[in-house]
Amino acid sequence: MDPKTDKLVRRTTMVATVTASYFLLTADYGPEPNFLDPLKNAILSAERSVKEFIFGPKKETPQNETTKMPPSDAEKHP
Repeated sequence: MDPKTDKLVRRTTMVATVTASYFLLTADYGPEPNFLDPLKNAILSAERSVKEFIFGPKKETPQNETTKMPPSDAEKHP
């Protein structure tokens, strides 16, 4: 086989293997815990970390700020 073709086939096989492994490991196997849960949690944690690194942390409103919001006009006047 041509060396360039061989290299392309090897790289395609590696990408396909990694993609299939990712989908199999992160699949939802139902509510029962299984032996892949620790590995799945590690993968999802790494995904969150990379997303936070690239896009920055999520901007969520803390609970104490939502309780301090001023009342609306309807609440001020009955």
